[in-house]
Amino acid sequence: MSKLFTPYNLSGLALKNRVVMAPMTRTRTMNDVPDEVVALYYAQRASASLLITEGMPVSEEGRGYLYTPGIYNDEHVQGWRKVTQAVHAKGGRIFAQLWHVGRMSHVSLQPGHIAPVSAGTVQAVNTTVFALTESGEPGPVVPSQPRALETHEVKRITADFVHSARLAMEAGFDGVEIMAANGFIFDQFLSSELNTRTDEYGGSVENRQRFLLETIDAVAEAVGNSHVAVRLSPFGRIYDLAPYEGEEQTWSAITDALGQRELAYVHLY
Repeated sequence: MSKLFTPYNLSGLALKNRVVMAPMTRTRTMNDVPDEVVALYYAQRASASLLITEGMPVSEEGRGYLYTPGIYNDEHVQGWRKVTQAVHAKGGRIFAQLWHVGRMSHVSLQPGHIAPVSAGTVQAVNTTVFALTESGEPGPVVPSQPRALETHEVKRITADFVHSARLAMEAGFDGVEIMAANGFIFDQFLSSELNTRTDEYGGSVENRQRFLLETIDAVAEAVGNSHVAVRLSPFGRIYDLAPYEGEEQTWSAITDALGQRELAYVHLY
């Protein structure tokens, strides 16, 4: 406890103490653009040295919950700038969590009400997301059947993360955290149970981790590796994730790969 409230240098970012607020999905942003209430929420918690925001979809396609604020257009930048200014005024630092849910979505949340996307076509049936029910009311619903991404679409999602990272830095964030945990899109590619692809993003451990590592590298090149973090949940079972063959080897390989990249931090959950 003696060090908890002492300053810390995080990859060149001066933190006033060693207390961090982990990301929490709030589903309180009705029109997907942060407002003064969101800014107040984060500013009230800025006594922690580092805040990590709720997950921000990097595109309309990446959304899996109603009322989650995005980071993919200029309106989002203007809204989040109010948040970062409020946090910085209180002496805090703040990272934006960049998020694509993959199969953990529902057609009511997708542009054009089309199927959500994933590494493959395995539906998450033993869990729910917060979307529109059959009656049109907000509530828990089973995620829709996903479709498998085409190879060029995988690369497009990497580009979406890069775009959102640049917008986050423009909005005044101190860095970005790539959400690669909790059964969302990167977890779906890592799992040999969910990822049955035969292209460069499926099959071997090297191929299944390619999407995540390419995205990390592309974002780091765009905004600087000291401004990039990643969140992982090794051996996680949330959101209908199941054990898979080669799981230990997969996480060992990712650990080795991340050890070669000088990121701001790796967040394990």
